[in-house]
Amino acid sequence: MAPTVELGWRMGAPDLADDPEAWSWPRVRERFCSMRSAVPTANVWRGTGPVAALPRALRDDIDAVRFTPLGGSETMRWDASLAANRTDGILVLHRGRIVYERYDGPLRAELPHVCMSVMKSLVGTLAAAEVAEGRLDPAAPVSRYVPGLQGSAWATATLRQVMDMTTALHYDEDYTRPDAEVWAYLRAAGQLRPEPGVPVPRGIHAFLRTVRANGAHGEGFAYKTVNTEMLAWVLGETTGLPLEQLVSERLWAPMGAEQDAYFGVDALRLAGAGGALSATLRDLARFGELMRCGGVFNGRRILPRAAVDDIARGASPADFRRAGYALLPGWSYRAMWWVTHNAHGAYCARGIHGQGIYIDPQAEMVIARFASHPGAGNANLDPTTLPAYHALAQHLLVNP
Repeated sequence: MAPTVELGWRMGAPDLADDPEAWSWPRVRERFCSMRSAVPTANVWRGTGPVAALPRALRDDIDAVRFTPLGGSETMRWDASLAANRTDGILVLHRGRIVYERYDGPLRAELPHVCMSVMKSLVGTLAAAEVAEGRLDPAAPVSRYVPGLQGSAWATATLRQVMDMTTALHYDEDYTRPDAEVWAYLRAAGQLRPEPGVPVPRGIHAFLRTVRANGAHGEGFAYKTVNTEMLAWVLGETTGLPLEQLVSERLWAPMGAEQDAYFGVDALRLAGAGGALSATLRDLARFGELMRCGGVFNGRRILPRAAVDDIARGASPADFRRAGYALLPGWSYRAMWWVTHNAHGAYCARGIHGQGIYIDPQAEMVIARFASHPGAGNANLDPTTLPAYHALAQHLLVNP
């Protein structure tokens, strides 16, 4: 495919109001690589310390790794799966070394790309660290930490239920439905322009107060972004830090990030915790390696081992099963991470259109990927992504 420059498009993200094709392929790739041109942002400072090195030991045997897609009968090569999934950039770490790194389209190593819901796993990890260090009680109602939630669904939800998304909320995350509540949330969060004549709460916190219960909490997993926004609100109240500063001080600076990251913000300059972070692929991989190494990276302990171990163990597959993810049998969801419970103990962070971090502890492998698949849901990519990742893990185990 011709590069964006050759096609004559501007390199800045298209304005949704002026360009109705902004979310279609391949324009969406341009947008994901330049979100700072489209929305107001808050910076995540990498700090003053040196960049944590990622030693390079590139391999030439990965593109030829073969696997069988879910539901398929013919095998596919690793490199063919990248094209099929509209991969913008992918990086594989094995034992802390870069063994594979590839970019496509306008993305480059130094450029941030939107992370979408991979950001949820960062928020969940920060909350898990607060729990492990005794500053948050997972059994407590979130109303202990955030005032003014009376009448909303959150008034009776526990912190654990929010962290594991077992809340019962009248809120629909189906991107194929134009009347789903997710669109009102995105407008309140400043990620989309308001519709003329349609009132929208001013800011993320105002929208959260409008969310009502839809049954009893704790009866099963239901993926809803607003849980992450509530969890970030709890973190803000308990640490006294805005989210961009919290990520900078607790993750980006201590792990020796290579570049600053940035958040999209709402009308009140509040960072969007549900998926508004943009970061570089290498820094995403550094975070994945921090998790793989049990919270130790860049020569220091950054996260409590207990927090990482709790995430990797996962939660209840029975609770997860109720959500109906046919392509993810036996999985669970813990502290905003997706846990496979496979033989390798793999777990991952996942975002719409193909963003992800995949951690395979047994294979000592971390994969970070950015993509711009035209379909939002990961069900569009999982049939080729999940078996490809597992096949590569097995290859690295056999051919270290």
